[in-house]
Amino acid sequence: MSEFTVRGTFPARYGDQEFEKQVDAPNEDVAVERVYSEFGSQHGLKRTQIAIDGVDA
Repeated sequence: MSEFTVRGTFPARYGDQEFEKQVDAPNEDVAVERVYSEFGSQHGLKRTQIAIDGVDA
């Protein structure tokens, strides 16, 4: 597995909050799915509310 850095934004109480999350995953698509899953469970967000700006290996 590789480590990917996923960057993006999500709506927070006082405007959009930027994030940068490092994820272990076999490919970029799985890394993005894990970020959606984690932010959805931790912050109660839907996938449409999370904007992924980029994924780096």
